[in-house]
Amino acid sequence: MLKIVVPPRELFNEKTNEFMYLEKPTTLTLEHSLVSISKWEQKWHKSFLSTKEKTNEEAIDYIRCMTLTQNVPLIVYNCLTTENVNAIKGYIDDPATATTIREPASRGKGKIITSEQIYSWMFALQIPMECQKWHINRLLMLIKVCEIQQNPKKTKMKMNEMLDERRALNEQRKARLHSKG
Repeated sequence: MLKIVVPPRELFNEKTNEFMYLEKPTTLTLEHSLVSISKWEQKWHKSFLSTKEKTNEEAIDYIRCMTLTQNVPLIVYNCLTTENVNAIKGYIDDPATATTIREPASRGKGKIITSEQIYSWMFALQIPMECQKWHINRLLMLIKVCEIQQNPKKTKMKMNEMLDERRALNEQRKARLHSKG
């Protein structure tokens, strides 16, 4: 969970030719979770995790979807400072866990992952629903750990495949360079 304070500001709306005021500081409590992603995907009809480039409108709307604070006026989201946005980006990028897993570089690239797929993984792995409110990176790591623990042979096979691939590459290099290693 992240708390940020949006300072008072004056903005000019070019569409209406009016000034808008945020008269007092507003504290926002944000949560980058499966629930937030699900809300965003419901509105935008595309995968949040697979959409690398988001428009300004999509990015601001995701911050709105992350907001746990009740009854926040829309002007607050227009008044976010650079520091607020950087804090939010840092929070979103935070792994939120100490666990690391070494994976082949190509794994997961190009796959479109939606909130429904993540929910299905949770159900299949019997992960409690309260985990949908965890930081999404922590939840995804839990899913990976559960998969590894439930299928250790599959993981070992992937490791063996990776080692075989490296051996084959080394043999090709040795043959090309006329080397013994």
